[in-house]
This record gives sequence, C-alpha cells and structure tokens, in this order.
Amino acid sequence: MIGELTESEVENVLHGNVVGRIGCHADGKTYVVPVTYAYDGERVICHSAEGRKIAMMRENPEVCFEVEQIQDLANWRSVIAWGRFEELHGSDAASGMGLLVDRLLPLMKIAAGTSGHNITPHGQQPGENTVVYSIRFAEKTGRFERR
Repeated sequence: MIGELTESEVENVLHGNVVGRIGCHADGKTYVVPVTYAYDGERVICHSAEGRKIAMMRENPEVCFEVEQIQDLANWRSVIAWGRFEELHGSDAASGMGLLVDRLLPLMKIAAGTSGHNITPHGQQPGENTVVYSIRFAEKTGRFERR
C-alpha cells in the first residue's frame, strides 16, 4: 500500500532523523547534497563550511529538503519540504549550533578522554568558516509504502 503521511507522521519523520538532503538551484544548475540537521518543529538547523551549497543558497534561498526512513524497499516513509535558507549570525548562530550539537553529539564517536564540548559536527573546529543556517519550512508533504 502506498499513501500519504499525516501531518503528525511527517513531524515524526523530521524529528526522528538527523540526515536529510538539500536541493538548491542557482545559475542553471541543481545541486542535491546530504546534510546533518536538527529539527525544532518549524525549521531545520544545519551548518557547513563555505562552498558550493552555501553559495547557491545565498544566490537563491528557495530550497527543497528531503528525508526518509527506509526499513526495506517495500516499507519506507519519505518527507519533502520546501522552505527558505536563512543564514544565522551571533547569538542565533550560537544557539542553532548548540541545538545541532546536542542532537548529533550522542551519535558521534568521540575520542576517549574528550568531552566533545568543543567539537562541531563533521569534526570542523568552531570558527573555521562555519556557516550556521536554517531552512524554515513553508510546505511539507510525505509519502509511505507498507507491505
């Protein structure tokens, strides 16, 4: 059976995962890239070093976000959301990074004897051209298959 997820099921998929994909488009090119994220109920918070993804989202902040839960090829749930990229600065960036680290830290391998408090996701050191950003969703939809 293939069907549409309810609003509650869409929220569960977004809250229950930490890896999604951003689709962005600029200069006639579309770019889809996986990202780690934290979801706060209205938006995803992500971070990245400067690069193609950030440049494209700065040029065209309208993006698509996708996340899925796959049990097997006949049992899956997928969410697609459309929203707007927004770079975070100052205290907004710090609290966004805090939310992201709190969500991801339990899933990261940390070297014995370190607390992990000064580690950002992907091992990037704080302040190393880190761009913290959010994608605030304007529309969300989801589909599933169950057999």
